[in-house]
Amino acid sequence: MIPLRTYLNPDEMPTHWYNVVADMKNPPAPPLGPDGQPMGPEQMGAIFPMNILEQEMSSQRWIEIPEEVRQIYALWRPAPLCRALRLEQALGTTAKIFYKYEGVSPAGSHKPNSAVPQAFYNKQAGTKKLTTETGAGQWGSSIAFAGQMFGLPVRVFMVKVSYEQKPFRRSMMQTWGAEVFASPTNLTEAGRKALAADPECQGSLGLAISEAVEEAAADKETCYTLGSVLNHVLLHQTIIGLEAKKQFDKLGLYPDVVVGPCGGGSSFGGIAFPFLADKAAGDKRANKLRCVAVEPTSCPTLTQGTYAYDFGDASGYTPLMKMFTLGHDFMPPGIHAGGLRYHGASPLVSQLTHEGLVEPLAVPQLATFEAGVLFARAEGIIPAPESCHAIRAAIDEALKAKATGEEKVILFSLTGHGHFDMASYDKFFAGKLEDFAYPAEAIADSLKHLPQVG
Repeated sequence: MIPLRTYLNPDEMPTHWYNVVADMKNPPAPPLGPDGQPMGPEQMGAIFPMNILEQEMSSQRWIEIPEEVRQIYALWRPAPLCRALRLEQALGTTAKIFYKYEGVSPAGSHKPNSAVPQAFYNKQAGTKKLTTETGAGQWGSSIAFAGQMFGLPVRVFMVKVSYEQKPFRRSMMQTWGAEVFASPTNLTEAGRKALAADPECQGSLGLAISEAVEEAAADKETCYTLGSVLNHVLLHQTIIGLEAKKQFDKLGLYPDVVVGPCGGGSSFGGIAFPFLADKAAGDKRANKLRCVAVEPTSCPTLTQGTYAYDFGDASGYTPLMKMFTLGHDFMPPGIHAGGLRYHGASPLVSQLTHEGLVEPLAVPQLATFEAGVLFARAEGIIPAPESCHAIRAAIDEALKAKATGEEKVILFSLTGHGHFDMASYDKFFAGKLEDFAYPAEAIADSLKHLPQVG
């Protein structure tokens, strides 16, 4: 019998996160303040505790995972590395397809990998309350869970279109004690402005971030938490790829291509960065390694955006970050992969894409659901819409291998299950979903509003 899952023992769980900054050829561009000058940790301390900012600014290669965090990780980690053998057979490919399954966490996705340490560091710093935004609800439910673990109340601004599409994710947050509001709201200046401009506004991650940041900045005992984009979030997520490397060592294999869905960049960085470390170290196994970041054609940040300084939110409350961006006031359509509806991308993923170490790929919505259904019928797991983007790219890589006869090893990140996304699948089966390629002229118009720096 061919083994389908490779596990690690509890004592094989990584003890440190990997910081890709230590191995980048060029240092990351610093965040800038409204005056265009680099911002230090002190200036960002209004919304983040100093212990998290130290990680955000760190260039240290390995950062120890606190024992308290590892103990909570042990509820679901180490996560399995799975071989998609039945999918391989359905495709008739010569490739071997593996996926790192993050749907085993309490929240059903990879997001608790960062939510738990963020809650821990905030508790350690004396924070009394957390605010955040969420798109599809995976981050919101994860920080609600983590807040409950450390006794911290959480307030979540959930993008309105997802609030309505995914009511059970909202119920998860409330089960773990969080307050949840459909963004834009009347609770903040940013929300009131958006509603005044468009009373039917569906919301966006950038706008929800504005609301959460505004509330955190107004209260010294409240801090803001972010589920993607920033360096410390991607740092925490590298436990995914670090585990996967150990699991491939047990199998005596190494991936030729690593694929991850990419919105803000946390799940992609989590699976890909530890393998890019091998490339930086001159590991011969990684000589021809390809890392593919997959995004929707309706929000084509890496493939059609501009590499420039921009705000991380819609209202200009955040520092300016150098990243691929569609413009901070970009309002994406209400696609069902709500976690990928973000105007920018992680500065680290953006820089590595700009330098040619990461391949960006945009795929249409219908093709992702077709891939998700094919995967579910072969492997049994119903994937989240975000994960379907990685599955689409992995299937296409496997079909290319079939055409050439290559014995390629493909790894993708199955970031979460789709049990709370079945309304999206219902619409797909009913023919009510459609592809949406965001118009180039609309992107160009949004990019006209980029802040002028330097």
